[in-house]
Amino acid sequence: MLQDQKFIGVISALSGAILFSLKPVLIKLIYAIEDISSLELLVLRMLISLPFYIFILFYFQKVAVIKSHIQSFWKAMLLLGFIGFYLASYLDFSGLQYIPAGLERAILFLNPTMVVIISALYFKKEISRLQAIAIVLSYIGIVIAFLSNTQFDTHSNIPLGSMLVFSSAFFYALFLIGSEIYLLKIGTVAFTCYTMILAFAFIMIHYLFTNSLYPLFQFQAKTYWIAFMMSIISTIIPSFLFSEGIKHIGASNGSIIGGIGPISTIILAHFILGESIGSWQIIGTFLVILGVVIISYSAKKTSA
Repeated sequence: MLQDQKFIGVISALSGAILFSLKPVLIKLIYAIEDISSLELLVLRMLISLPFYIFILFYFQKVAVIKSHIQSFWKAMLLLGFIGFYLASYLDFSGLQYIPAGLERAILFLNPTMVVIISALYFKKEISRLQAIAIVLSYIGIVIAFLSNTQFDTHSNIPLGSMLVFSSAFFYALFLIGSEIYLLKIGTVAFTCYTMILAFAFIMIHYLFTNSLYPLFQFQAKTYWIAFMMSIISTIIPSFLFSEGIKHIGASNGSIIGGIGPISTIILAHFILGESIGSWQIIGTFLVILGVVIISYSAKKTSA
């Protein structure tokens, strides 16, 4: 029975990571066919996703429990929803206007190393020698991937795009640190639904202050179809698949399996978008993944 649960966990986490990795490819595909801003694309994604998250929340939680959560944790949920699924998502979508999908996924995969560094700076958690090696390897890998993309794609603003995505990874790392305690108190499904619903509110406030709703109904049919696929296939389904995987195999093993993400994005971007795959890009991405594997192994060893 235990082996069956581990197998389910591995398959769930692997499927979730691969589906997540499709998101930047679909975003780049929309940017290629439509003159759409990152904010408009975020609104479309959330408009499609929101009804599903509301349904899932009320399906799995009683109204009395939801009211209790809101009364007890609304301030934390507001802050985490703002940081994790509004600000981090907005910066990520903006960065993808300037850099290839493969580089975006490699930069975002610095999250575990950022969590270690932030925890050391603000919570005085000591960085072990193994963790230090992992951090150095990861950031060397990003520099290599960054320089290789600067050479291969002279028409994009690689520095700006990389900085935006790096900022996204930083804020998502803050979200991960802050959410750990509330995931235990509220549960994965409810927590994800709360933060996604609140993020939608922030996105709509941002959008309505700068735009009218009219432009959202003027895009090509293909854009709406791809946005729907992005919302269902690479947002909603993997968010719960990966959580299910973590439940069975733990966060450390989940992080290791998540290493398939950057490689999957590079392959998908090559076949769908025609992005080139350079040897230095592969080396850089491999170093980032190696760093994350070491960080995950170190965390697992410490908790043992």
